[in-house]
Amino acid sequence: MSTTTLAQPSDSTTLDEVRKTGVLIVNLGTPDSPSVPDVRKYLRQFLMDERVIDIPYLNRWFLINLVIAPFRAPKSAKVYKQLWRPDGSPLKTYGYSVKDKLQKVLGNDYVVELAMRYQNPSIEKALTALRKECLTEIIVVPFFPQYASASTGSVYKEVMRVVKDWEVLPEIRFVNRFLEHPKFIQGFVDLGKKYMAQHDYDHFVFSYHGLPERQITKGDVTGSFCQFGSCCDKLDHRNQHCYRAQCFETTRLLVKGLGIPEGKYTTCFQSRLGKNPWIKPYTDEVIPELTKKGVKSALAFSPAFVADCLETTIEVGEEYKEMFEKEGGVHWQLVESLNDSDIWVECLEDIIKNPAS
Repeated sequence: MSTTTLAQPSDSTTLDEVRKTGVLIVNLGTPDSPSVPDVRKYLRQFLMDERVIDIPYLNRWFLINLVIAPFRAPKSAKVYKQLWRPDGSPLKTYGYSVKDKLQKVLGNDYVVELAMRYQNPSIEKALTALRKECLTEIIVVPFFPQYASASTGSVYKEVMRVVKDWEVLPEIRFVNRFLEHPKFIQGFVDLGKKYMAQHDYDHFVFSYHGLPERQITKGDVTGSFCQFGSCCDKLDHRNQHCYRAQCFETTRLLVKGLGIPEGKYTTCFQSRLGKNPWIKPYTDEVIPELTKKGVKSALAFSPAFVADCLETTIEVGEEYKEMFEKEGGVHWQLVESLNDSDIWVECLEDIIKNPAS
């Protein structure tokens, strides 16, 4: 009787020695160019996301395609032209720089891909590239310090849409938020102290991207805790996933690191759209209130963003500066985002390698 000899490994390589982890870093997105058609395309994809504008599909389709995109695209294109640099959109440029730096510090056991939730490079394209690497695990890091359904939640949903039909699924880990990470906080503290050493500021403004109140209410699983007031004074198990509460917690951590006394800072929210109530206080209403109180100089932070973009450079850095000066203020200074700084890359490395951190 003949016997068959099973094939033996040709070397002593073990699974632990060939394990590779994929890292998908994801930011919100940007038009491919500041042209009106590209801006319109971006707005349509972004605003048609049901987690961004959470109204019935037909209502959303008519609102976006017949009202917002046609009329807003030309105006937004002009602003994007102000933002655009010779090497393209800052958000995407910094994204690629972070990708390269992160790949270098993580080493050959990791494969890093950059994606944008809207437009290019797409999540689908990045995941397709990672799939070919025979990975043991994929870690998805949305570039949003605070969790929101319209940002982090949307990334989760898109990732799962792409991978749901894969025959083989590696382990997938999502990073929910990182607002408490010491290096994230220290990065903004270091930037803030740089400006505080140059000027004595009367007040400090922490402006976060806004959300409709209904999205916050829908996320309150207790059904009664959220009151849009003192409920955000402390982050605990009841409001741990509330975007507004997380923003106030971010401010408290930054204020502590910067040594800002009580009464000299304000947490507020920008970029509201439409007539329905958004989370308050509104930044554009806070500014005239500050100047009425005699505030002449303000240092502004945008800690909901890790890379400079339209909402930081233009909205906070230029439009709010103009408003502040028009209302009687003298000196308004924007603190830039973490962009591709070393401490931000170190923060990401720690988040990826030490999930408990």
